[in-house]
Amino acid sequence: MSYLEYNVKFIPSGFRKVFYLNWSLVLLLVAVASVGFLMLFSVAGGRMDPWAMAQMKRFALGMGLMFVIAMVPIWFWRNMAGVGYLLSLVLLVLVEVIGSVGMGAQRWIDLGFMRLQPSELMKITLVMMLAAYYDWLDIKKVSRPLWVLIPVILILLPTFLVLRQPDLGTSILLVTGGGVIMFLAGVSLWYFGAVIASGIGLVTSVFMSRGTEWQLLKDYQYRRIDTFLDPSSDPLGAGYHITQSKIALGSGGWTGRGFMQGTQSRLNFLPEKHTDFIFTTLAEEFGFLGGVSLLTLYVLILAFCAVSAFQNKDRFSSLLILGISVTFFLFFAVNMSMVMGLAPVVGVPLPMVSYGGSAMLVLLVGFGLVQSAHVHRARQK
Repeated sequence: MSYLEYNVKFIPSGFRKVFYLNWSLVLLLVAVASVGFLMLFSVAGGRMDPWAMAQMKRFALGMGLMFVIAMVPIWFWRNMAGVGYLLSLVLLVLVEVIGSVGMGAQRWIDLGFMRLQPSELMKITLVMMLAAYYDWLDIKKVSRPLWVLIPVILILLPTFLVLRQPDLGTSILLVTGGGVIMFLAGVSLWYFGAVIASGIGLVTSVFMSRGTEWQLLKDYQYRRIDTFLDPSSDPLGAGYHITQSKIALGSGGWTGRGFMQGTQSRLNFLPEKHTDFIFTTLAEEFGFLGGVSLLTLYVLILAFCAVSAFQNKDRFSSLLILGISVTFFLFFAVNMSMVMGLAPVVGVPLPMVSYGGSAMLVLLVGFGLVQSAHVHRARQK
């Protein structure tokens, strides 16, 4: 028992939970968000509006939600997993009916004070649902076909709805995140081998269907694949984003051009500089060292989450923490790979740094669940 845990037993139980919070994780989240505020201030030309101030308000709201969620016992969130999943599924259906359209996609529900993206919420509620399912399921049944089919359906239902928006990036994150939880729960590797073989067949079918009546992807998604394979084939069209991104990344060098001195972002050569491509602004202004520093903060967040998961003896809590950690990892791994030309451009934001309300709030809700599992874990007497 640590010195802190020994002494908090003398504090009334209502206040004791605050001391059990993983404060190192809180500080890391604040540090990452602060990087985002700094970069949004920079890309706006040294102004708090229109992005930095709005992002700060959303972060304050998200941190408040995180602390509230952390104080609620983890068994409550286990019982609410099914409700959260069904609510997210209903919201995805509502997007089809009353969703707002932006940049050629129908992904948002306008709430007046903000636009909610239900697919972001599904990333967390799907993790909750799968963690609750495998906590309920007898471990001997984990690899039996019937009990493998159920989580596959739980994953594919929202994935299908998200693909219709269309949002290929979020669909990939849902399938990958769900598959990782199944792996962590102990599902036989033979199933994953079959999925990989099917994936190879699906990729082949995607390329073969191009230009036919049964084309599987939208034309713009095929252009993204072409751009990924050869950005120079259309440097002023489909390849413009990634070409400018690579110029910004390369021009930063080791230490960068300096704060607010990035030519690509200041002269508006860099598209989506405040959202999906904000990492390139960071790399141009602070160089390789700045990019590695942000990556280090991300890795430390994952490390603290992993330690908390391994210390937790509750199966639901452990799977929940690891699932949210994997979701967080996929966010920044896909985004960084995308802007560096290592993956197709699929529209995944840089977590806690890119401008956007839904993604930040949902991630902080996810970390609130991580904190709840950490606060309410069994402790040594």
